[in-house]
Amino acid sequence: MEMMETMSINLGGVTLIYIASLTILVIGFLAALSSKDLIRLLISLELMFGAVFMALIPMFMVAPDPAFAISIITIFTSAGELLVLIGAIVIQDRRMKNILMQSISAGGDKL
Repeated sequence: MEMMETMSINLGGVTLIYIASLTILVIGFLAALSSKDLIRLLISLELMFGAVFMALIPMFMVAPDPAFAISIITIFTSAGELLVLIGAIVIQDRRMKNILMQSISAGGDKL
């Protein structure tokens, strides 16, 4: 009987974590779509990675080894994305003297 109560409490907490994670992911995604400058894009991408990290928390209770492997991959991906975007912000600021998304060119064409 006690085990059933513990399971229901854990499932409720897990559901709450996943709902919060999905909410943060959607907020980050919508912010990335509507960002006007690179700083807001960076913040929204970090929100999305934070949501992924948050979704991994319950997985450590069930399967700690795969959760650890996925978290290591996610950490390196997040760090790589952060470094690339910071580099892009610095280069964009040096070239154009602003960080607005409108002035970014791709293939020589203005976006």
